[in-house]
Amino acid sequence: MKNKNPRDLWLVVALSCALLGATAFGQVTTPQEQFGFELGADYHLANYQQLTAYWQKLAQQSERMTLERIGTTAEGRPMWMAIITSPENHRNLGRYKEISKRLALARDLSDDQARALASEGRAVVWIDGGLHATEVLGAQQLMELVYQMVSRQDAETLRFLDEVILLAACANPDGLDLVADWYMREPEPEKRSTSGVPRLYQKYVGHDNNRDFYMVTQPETEAISRVLFREWFPQIAYNHHQTGPAGTVLFAPPFRDPFNYNLDPLIPAGLDLVGAAMHNRFIAEDKPGATMRKGASYSTWWNGGLRTTQYFHNIIGLLTETIGSPNPMEIPFLLERQLPKNDLPYPIPPQKWRFRQSVDYSITANRAVLDVAARYREHFLFNIYRMGKNSIERGSRDHWTLTPDRLQRVRSAFEADKAAEEETDERGRRRGIPARYYDEVLRSPETRDPRAYVISAHQADFPTAVKFVNTLIRSGIAVHRATDTFQAAGKSHPAGSFAVFGAQAFRPHVLDMFEPQNHPDDIPYPGGPPTPPYDSAGWTLAYQMGIEFDRVLEGFEGPFQELRDEVGPPPGSVSGRQGAAGYLLDPRLNDGAIVVNRLLAAGKRVARLTGPYEAGGHNFPPGAVFIKAATGLEEALHQLAEELGIDFRGVDQKPRTASLELQPVRIGLWDRYGGSMPSGWVRWILEKYEFPFEVVFPPQLDEGDLRDRFDVLIFMGGAIPSEQDSARNARRRRMPDPETIPEDWRARLGNVTVEKTIPALKQFVERGGTLLAVGSSTSIASHFELPLGNPLTVKAAGGKETRLPREKYYIPGSVLRAKADNSHPLAFGLSESLDVYFNNNPVFYLPPRAHLQGVSPVVWFDSAEPLRSGWALGQQYLKDTAAVVAVSLGKGRVFLFGPEITFRAQPHGTFKLLFNGILLAGAGNGALESRVE
Repeated sequence: MKNKNPRDLWLVVALSCALLGATAFGQVTTPQEQFGFELGADYHLANYQQLTAYWQKLAQQSERMTLERIGTTAEGRPMWMAIITSPENHRNLGRYKEISKRLALARDLSDDQARALASEGRAVVWIDGGLHATEVLGAQQLMELVYQMVSRQDAETLRFLDEVILLAACANPDGLDLVADWYMREPEPEKRSTSGVPRLYQKYVGHDNNRDFYMVTQPETEAISRVLFREWFPQIAYNHHQTGPAGTVLFAPPFRDPFNYNLDPLIPAGLDLVGAAMHNRFIAEDKPGATMRKGASYSTWWNGGLRTTQYFHNIIGLLTETIGSPNPMEIPFLLERQLPKNDLPYPIPPQKWRFRQSVDYSITANRAVLDVAARYREHFLFNIYRMGKNSIERGSRDHWTLTPDRLQRVRSAFEADKAAEEETDERGRRRGIPARYYDEVLRSPETRDPRAYVISAHQADFPTAVKFVNTLIRSGIAVHRATDTFQAAGKSHPAGSFAVFGAQAFRPHVLDMFEPQNHPDDIPYPGGPPTPPYDSAGWTLAYQMGIEFDRVLEGFEGPFQELRDEVGPPPGSVSGRQGAAGYLLDPRLNDGAIVVNRLLAAGKRVARLTGPYEAGGHNFPPGAVFIKAATGLEEALHQLAEELGIDFRGVDQKPRTASLELQPVRIGLWDRYGGSMPSGWVRWILEKYEFPFEVVFPPQLDEGDLRDRFDVLIFMGGAIPSEQDSARNARRRRMPDPETIPEDWRARLGNVTVEKTIPALKQFVERGGTLLAVGSSTSIASHFELPLGNPLTVKAAGGKETRLPREKYYIPGSVLRAKADNSHPLAFGLSESLDVYFNNNPVFYLPPRAHLQGVSPVVWFDSAEPLRSGWALGQQYLKDTAAVVAVSLGKGRVFLFGPEITFRAQPHGTFKLLFNGILLAGAGNGALESRVE
């Protein structure tokens, strides 16, 4: 063989490598090869097991993709995230991840350093699908996207791979398996349907899995939050949903007003930039039917969703709602959707629509996002730093966040000044209110944003305060713990207290968790009905959880240590053990419910004192738990003190005061076929606080003799029909034909009915049972003919009572201040004033002498202005109305809770109302007499 020219050898090697590369890419398995059908094919869905197997295969076949396990679902499935970028970027992935983190946190960086990092880094884009599992398009398009990104060789895809790191994840694996398997179970394709799924598609919270992103209770939420806010810090995050507004194909950003006042202005500007790129690409590819802004209800006000919580972390959070179904469908002919306008520049005519078209639209949207991220890579990387730095600067100096109520104060001050006049220029044109009011009213020192929030270790329920701190940490918030005593604003705080400083990149989220929301009066025209917010109007988590904290307006320093991960409460103690007759536990501790449940399960004697009690210099409010001394008790208490951070105080004699001795309770929690989200949240809470319970469906309730099986029954909103059940609710309550579902699920079918269920429930109470009704299920009061009225009505023509019109009274999800009678056993452990989550909920009017009929108000609104956070039109109508009522009926009790006392497992401050109601079911129904020996 002749010697080859070195250049010729190099060409041979290069050609061989190219061929090998082409062969490797040619071996990337297509969806058709993997599943036996094209993604988006009519009457076909792939499940999560198939997705996992396919992604594992693609990760082996392509150098562009690796798989990372980011968590475990509520049902135990692994959560996988695909990381897709160029092979060269994969070799430097750790460096790019560190750059993304440094820029997002914006600590110890100059602008020049940040620009250098932005130049070096790669844009990080998160794209998910399948969060709401019955919105089946999300997961199917995600699989198609991943396939295309690891297989396509066009110049645009290669540019994406060079400039962008794509993080792709199915956000709800459990739901994808449930819904896809449910759909595919029918052998005849034309009979397949995603309707009638028998249970929630997330184990506890179903659709509310997209309402958990500041509370972070569920394992899927925690895994995603860790990726977004603690590890990868993407600059753009895209959350796919379904279905689009009628007469269109999809909604895409930008969003309608209002946007949250805590957000950096670069967020709405960034949303406009990315949204414009998406709409431009749809039109350029001749894909009509994309609407925006007021084309749907989505705004950027609310925190808590996978898309919206991004904004409070300086991430451009995207959402699309796209039509589509594996069953062919029709786009309806709606006249109002046919004329082009700013919110719908390219309408779509009515037509038949197939699932693959929706997949193609989703891919167009994804590629538009990847394109703008690649084109403006340095821009997005630098801007997330800029927003973080803005937050740090605002938290380090005097700063004022303007809200509608503060502007109203200016208006009021101006109107009260008789000598003041609006300014005009030399032509008489209006120039507005004199500028001096800006400084005098809007910039008054006492209205500054806090430099920090201090959560003292000296508060009634510090373990719950620790839980609050952990929710912040799970969302990437920097929290500091004091290692010694320190001073802030002239006040001393003990070691173990927490400080959350405003000078951090995610300051918008900090403010949103501590400060009240002040939703604008969103009314389309004077006297018109208010425009509903997308979700809650107010949610201040520190209020909902009952956290005691100080707003510190001046900077301070102290012996602080930044927490790197979640923490537990400091260990509690067991004092006064020598010769103790028993031990006392403070009733203000939520985790006291865990103590009671464990001790009752172990056969220990537990009682609740009905009045205040003093022991060893410690004053216990009404409801203190007394645990009688017994063999092995001290060891059990030590374990509880260590684990829960709870103190037990030994007493040398049994309290000589009235008490209620507790017994284990048999709990029935209502649910329905398909699953109730409010019931699912309570199921999660009961498990966390270790209440044993059984889920009960209407057919079981209808069997009667409920008192033989249960001591307490719990009905969440949506369980009990009203006397005039609306047609809409009737449709929601419609059950599938039993013949169309597997036999194992048929025992859950049915609804609570006035004819059959209500008599069984009344008999249950009259025989000594306890019934807890929350929200709309308090309509049980009218079925039981309890002596209660509805104060939120007006006399209509003919003397008929109707609800107050929405133009006069409207309180969407908000936090209100109420008063409580904490001497009543149902309110043991509450403070006299408490915050309740309220969402146009029922309230009650008690007629004169109601107490003679066994009716007691427990929580009520004593103010004409109870709003603490959110939006409340006509709030004065609530003054002197009862929010929580206890009623004796026969040998039993009915507890009515108008507010959402367990809403999405957030209002820890009102959990005690649920816990007390349950425990009272095991305490008899007689007089509050002493039962402790």
